Amino acid sequence: MVLRANRQSLEVIYCPKEKLPSVNPAFANRTEWSKEGENLRITLHRLQESDSGTYVCCETVEIDGNPKEIYRKRTIVVVKAMSRRPVEQSPLHANPEQGQSVSITCVLKSSVEHEFFLFRTHVQPRKVLSVSNLNMSKVSPDFGNRLEYSREGSRTVVTLHKLQEKDSDNYVCAQEVKGSPLLTAIGTMVLVKEACEKSSWEFYGLLVVVALLFCALVCCTLYRVDVKKYFQKKKPNVVYEDMSYNSRRSTLVRSNTYSKGE
Repeated sequence: MVLRANRQSLEVIYCPKEKLPSVNPAFANRTEWSKEGENLRITLHRLQESDSGTYVCCETVEIDGNPKEIYRKRTIVVVKAMSRRPVEQSPLHANPEQGQSVSITCVLKSSVEHEFFLFRTHVQPRKVLSVSNLNMSKVSPDFGNRLEYSREGSRTVVTLHKLQEKDSDNYVCAQEVKGSPLLTAIGTMVLVKEACEKSSWEFYGLLVVVALLFCALVCCTLYRVDVKKYFQKKKPNVVYEDMSYNSRRSTLVRSNTYSKGE
């Protein structure tokens, strides 16, 4: 098992199956590990801002004699700097689902007239939004009508709507002050989740509810119609015959309709 930091493309710790693990010198004396059954727990201590990035566990297995790497869950680590930056940004990370929105708040510390920017810095580095001193804005075509912002004094709130999986990235607020380099915040790591899993569970749940209601309706119908009918006492088949004198006379004795003269 290997823990890799994708941002620096380095292996933090390598844990062989039957040997002691080896730790990267950059994380020496800052890494602890423990094995709990089939789980391997790795703890990083005394984190620095440069440790921010995406960490992934990678397991190497042999299939038909050939080694194959299996990637497990990824963990996004964002280390907040101890010193106050000229630009503060929140939240540090967001994990919305597809179709949802996320709001990024940027507070600019400088009172000097400035130009505001929002950048994507990792997956697809580019400028997302720029707002000039005269509040003239320019939005990246990738977002078009999916971005809106509000600005009050030194506070700017940017909202990204109808997020898609390809929108996952680190979004950084920046301030350009005349006569000084670009001032940036630490950024907001946005990781958009797929919404199909939740929708499928809701769909299956709805099917189960419909099936239960259908079964209840069928059972109720059988009980009220068939079952009740079969459990009722059946009346015996009885044939009544009228044996009275008048009945026998009308059926057995008939008068002669012919006279003797005829």
